[in-house]
Amino acid sequence: MGALLSFVVGQLCARLKLRRGVRTNYTRKIFHFAIFSVATGLHIAGGWPWVNAYALGVVAVILFGVWRGDGHALYEPLARERDAPHRTFYIFVPLITTALGGLVSNAVAGDFALVGYLVTGWGDAVGEPVGARWGRHPYRVLTLRRVACTRTLEGSAAVGIAAWLAASLALVLGFDVPLATACLHGLAIGLITLAVEAASPHGSDNFTTMVAAALAAMWMTA
Repeated sequence: MGALLSFVVGQLCARLKLRRGVRTNYTRKIFHFAIFSVATGLHIAGGWPWVNAYALGVVAVILFGVWRGDGHALYEPLARERDAPHRTFYIFVPLITTALGGLVSNAVAGDFALVGYLVTGWGDAVGEPVGARWGRHPYRVLTLRRVACTRTLEGSAAVGIAAWLAASLALVLGFDVPLATACLHGLAIGLITLAVEAASPHGSDNFTTMVAAALAAMWMTA
């Protein structure tokens, strides 16, 4: 299932970028949003084993796209131009940090890992597009390679809002937390996610936000 979904969404994103000129800021995050949202649903339905099997398919498709490289339909929607000459590096790093984030959040927070999936999937998915479109107050962030990287206050605010909604929804659907309580806890998780994402080096935030959100959800509902 992971391979099929990744291929289909990847082809959609490729069409948007290569034929319609949609920027990588958007196509990359459409892919990101879809993959993490499905992972959340699978965890609710079948737990970590289902997510693990799904993730193997996703990784296989991404690695195939990286192998084919520049110009390929499964590579271009994920490879930011501004990351050049390290475009491939900044596909690999989020892939690795996502895998580590899933492993660590499941190990330390159990089923609350699903909160981390959805928070990361939605929060990170909206931050970059909002920053690219409406960002007016940039700030520099650390990078793992010598590429200039900034985030914006507007993009970070969008991360916090999306993370709030995602955490609230995950708590309701995954743990039957009453809506009012879920929204209150979700707000706290959103603020934590905003701060963690803002401080994370470029490419590492899938790990940091996933683990932080999962741990925060666990502590708040314990």
